[in-house]
Amino acid sequence: MKSEKTVKKLKLKSVNNVMFAYFCILSALILVLVDVVFFIIVSTSLGNQARNRVVTVGNEAVKILEHTPQGELLDSLFLRYREEGIISYIFSADGNVLHPLGVEVSASRIEEALSYASKLSNGADAAYNSGGFMNFCTNVNVDGGEGVLLVSCSLGIVRDTVTSLQIYLLLISGIVLVLAFVIAYSISQKLTRGLKSLSDSAVKLAKGDYSVKFVNVDYKEVAQLSDTLNEMRDEVKKSGDFQREILANVTHDLKTPLTMIKAYASMVKEISGDNPEKRDKHLQVIIDEADRLTGLVNDVLSVSKVSSNLGDLNIKVFNLTEFLYGIIGKFGYLQESGYNLMLDIDPDRYTRADEEKIGQVIYNLMGNAVNYTGEDKTVYISLKTSMDGQRLKLSIRDTGKGIPQNELPNIWERYYRLEKEHVRPVKGTGLGLNIVKVILQSHSFDFGVDSEVGKGSTFWVDFPCVPSTPPSQ
Repeated sequence: MKSEKTVKKLKLKSVNNVMFAYFCILSALILVLVDVVFFIIVSTSLGNQARNRVVTVGNEAVKILEHTPQGELLDSLFLRYREEGIISYIFSADGNVLHPLGVEVSASRIEEALSYASKLSNGADAAYNSGGFMNFCTNVNVDGGEGVLLVSCSLGIVRDTVTSLQIYLLLISGIVLVLAFVIAYSISQKLTRGLKSLSDSAVKLAKGDYSVKFVNVDYKEVAQLSDTLNEMRDEVKKSGDFQREILANVTHDLKTPLTMIKAYASMVKEISGDNPEKRDKHLQVIIDEADRLTGLVNDVLSVSKVSSNLGDLNIKVFNLTEFLYGIIGKFGYLQESGYNLMLDIDPDRYTRADEEKIGQVIYNLMGNAVNYTGEDKTVYISLKTSMDGQRLKLSIRDTGKGIPQNELPNIWERYYRLEKEHVRPVKGTGLGLNIVKVILQSHSFDFGVDSEVGKGSTFWVDFPCVPSTPPSQ
């Protein structure tokens, strides 16, 4: 396993190095492509220029021969273009050099020119590349006889020009390539600087430093990543705080009933075992504390199950009115303690939801109202249909001291309690409203709380209002 991890680690590549390498390769390819295209264009262009020059000189010589006797004009033309590297000859049909006199021309070039000229019709000419020369030939009349005009331009000049341009281009390309490498390195460093900063901050976060901040606004994508990591940091910190908080709260909540159970069990054993009245009283305390302990464990299991989505929703249509009355009936024992349940419930209203989980919601909301209601011990419960008949609004109101506006967002969190706001010892674990939140969010139902300090709080839930039976297809 260790060797596999080592191999995987060795295969990792630096973003900085990869970006630098790709940019350099791209720059080199572009320069090579430019060099090749330039070479082809320049070579072709200079070749075409040489061809055009010999054709131009040849046509001028033909015009001179057609309109004036050969002599000074022709010599002047040949001399002028010879200075540009263009040499002209006139041969007789048998291969003798007629003009300029005294010039030696290789037999192969004369033979080649005569061969091209023999294939030309009257007035036609030919331009061809041979032996490192660009040539132009045509048939002409010389002193009443037939001859061949040959105009040649050495392509060595073209090749030298192309070579010089290539050298200059290679030097320029080398300089540009070095600059490209420097620019590529600078850009890759700048692009990856933000990622390195985020990586260093992530390492600190992994070591438990929640004060670290992910900051980078150079580029949109990296800035979005920074925001995401900051949100993750906050969630991780919140999760860590919650783990410590839940451990402390659960430990405290478990410790109290266990201590009382042990104490009263000892009292039954040692003191009140033979006194039925005291024994029953002490045993009732044990039973109550055991029930409290059971409720705590059940609430912890419930919130864990709901939060982790282990419980699938069993959605069905049911009579919410009858279901609500059934739950209220189970709170009837409160009337013996002086509580008043004021009801305003529309008859026969149906909804579509998970009946069991909605039962948890109503139980928790009613239990919360009972715990926090005022001295009049009154709880108001209503279920009313909206004006359009599409929604059912369940409201449960207490008459307690209410909740400050700045505290309202926090009441749905686990183990959150307004310890100073209730008027009697609060039963429960502090998980009830969080369970309500998770269940209703899983149903995508709207819910909330309206509260005013000194006037109590109203918790409400919006249910969909549906027919008792599905509409016919």
